[in-house]
Amino acid sequence: MIGRIGKFIEPVIAPLGFDWRMGVSLVAGSAAKEVVISTMSVLFQGSPDETTDNGLVKRLQNAVYSSGPKKGMPVFTPLIALSYMFFILIYFPCVAVIAAIKNESGKWKWPLFLAAYTTLLAWIVSFLVYQGGSLLGY
Repeated sequence: MIGRIGKFIEPVIAPLGFDWRMGVSLVAGSAAKEVVISTMSVLFQGSPDETTDNGLVKRLQNAVYSSGPKKGMPVFTPLIALSYMFFILIYFPCVAVIAAIKNESGKWKWPLFLAAYTTLLAWIVSFLVYQGGSLLGY
């Protein structure tokens, strides 16, 4: 099911350099931003026959596309990682903050505005970082 969600949102996040696994991690991060890392750890698992644990950092560095037009290309580059970090930094805070804003304001208008505005801002900034960096050859 989580793969279907990821594939569904992939067209929206592809211009940012993200694949479906990064998108799923962002969706899971709506509960709490620290969940992004644990979700990525699960989605970027090593192969079952691997005898040593290189950790998430090594798995992300070594991750390549296994099919499609990007077959053999790395999933993460420094530019994609920078774009992803900007998105995580800017997109809406966790659901608990949204609920707190609703309780303080008494209306759903402000928390929904916050969620939409910050997510759109994160998308625009990540788009500019990734596309701008790609144009500059990074």
